[in-house]
Amino acid sequence: MLLKICGLKYKDNIEQVAALHPDYMGFIFYPKSKRFVGNDFVMPTISSEIKKVGVFVNADFDYIFHTVIKYKLDLVQLHGDEDVYYCEDIAINFSQNESTKNVNIVKAFGIDENFDFDSLEPYVNYCDYFLFDTKTKDYGGSGHQFDWNILKKYNNAKPFFLSGGIGLDEIKNVPNFKLQVHAIDVNSKFEIEPGLKNIEMIKELVDVLMC
Repeated sequence: MLLKICGLKYKDNIEQVAALHPDYMGFIFYPKSKRFVGNDFVMPTISSEIKKVGVFVNADFDYIFHTVIKYKLDLVQLHGDEDVYYCEDIAINFSQNESTKNVNIVKAFGIDENFDFDSLEPYVNYCDYFLFDTKTKDYGGSGHQFDWNILKKYNNAKPFFLSGGIGLDEIKNVPNFKLQVHAIDVNSKFEIEPGLKNIEMIKELVDVLMC
């Protein structure tokens, strides 16, 4: 099970997290988010073994494209209301450009007790991964966990990231659900303040995942 640390924004903190070698590091390019990296963000040097994820919410294609190029992102996470046609457009355009043809697309979905997993089928051909987060009006970052029991209804082979209010206690319960999780995505439960991660807690998290 892989690990994604999301919502990073401060240089020194980013470098400290990178030194712990998570599989993915997420950077939020959504101005309304408390964890928005800012317009003058400078990406610190990160090992190429760590995949850089850009998180976008209902963004223009040009903004996504130029951000991917500028920061040499490995994955684009679409965390808003992007429909299948939007994802198709991104996938086709990325595949036709030498600089973006290897960039993976992650489509996030807000999950509650009424979520219909059949609605994911149209996205399969245009996304490399799904991401399941707690449904909120603010597109994630709530710190609340959704009921993982609903994931027993997941009827798709597409690998997914599991997100939404995950802390150390929740991490320990993941194996009990026998979920086909590609990666755990953590954020607010490992913070000192929005965008600033608690390094000691992340060290503990890494130790738990290695057990």
